[in-house]
Amino acid sequence: MQTILGSSGQIAVELAKELQRTMTHDLRLVSRNPHRVNDLDQLHAANLLDAGQTTAAMRGSEVVYFTAGLPADTKLWEQQFPLMLRNALDAARATGAKFAYFDNTYMYPQDQQVQTEETAFAPVGRKGKVRAQMAQMVLDEMQRGDIPVLIARAPEFYGPGRTQSFTNTLIIDNIAHGKNPRIPVADRYLRSLIWTPDASRALAALANTDDAYGQTWHLPIDQHRLTYQQFTQLADQVFGHKSKPVILPRWALQAAGLFLPQVRELHELLPRYAADNIFDSSKFASRFPDFTVTTYRQGLEIIREEKRRGI
Repeated sequence: MQTILGSSGQIAVELAKELQRTMTHDLRLVSRNPHRVNDLDQLHAANLLDAGQTTAAMRGSEVVYFTAGLPADTKLWEQQFPLMLRNALDAARATGAKFAYFDNTYMYPQDQQVQTEETAFAPVGRKGKVRAQMAQMVLDEMQRGDIPVLIARAPEFYGPGRTQSFTNTLIIDNIAHGKNPRIPVADRYLRSLIWTPDASRALAALANTDDAYGQTWHLPIDQHRLTYQQFTQLADQVFGHKSKPVILPRWALQAAGLFLPQVRELHELLPRYAADNIFDSSKFASRFPDFTVTTYRQGLEIIREEKRRGI
């Protein structure tokens, strides 16, 4: 039995597809209101804020994936995210399950230095501090050694389906609908973007590889990084559109945050768009040399076909 905690997000959905396709049909999906991804999925409703419900949801699991998410609300993150993770780690220890933690890069410095698995945490903003706290909780569990634990870390998403990111919302979706893309802060810096199905496939590979445990892993990306200017030009080619990108300066986004809570919640991420973002996934590539990464052109072509079919 393999169990996905927080089974409604895009990463979890793609993970469930990959596990069913390549690893196991014995799969349990856990969230407050779970829905099947595959016909044979077992559904288990649970609130991860409740320790007893969390343990019950994980009982009998060989591998547990923590892919739970929350809305971009700082207070909610501070109040709920660490408790959810603590309950899940305690339950993994109580049930003897292997634990695969899906992480992001909020805790990293938001500058041009190359990000590796050894990069020291230097969070900017309250959400970054929450993610640093959570990552340290998993590292402490790893150090304790009672259960097998790994961290799988991903940079900013782009992808199909319900993938949520600046890149999807401001750039790809606008170009797909014949509109001009909006680019946050600047378009001349290199971006590191991960195709969400690649992130899920890689997470499944790691969690089903015994020697991957006890380590932090950067999930694989297309190492031919593009600036947003280059990415926009490529998207124009794929969608057959000639756009005129609009740069959203930092001051304008900060001003918009005075009236739009969703924008205000993203302020602490803005520095990352004012420098090259170099996320190094060479460690994963060395350990899994046969893993095929989706190129930016391939990803954009998949999104184009989805939108053409109205998916």
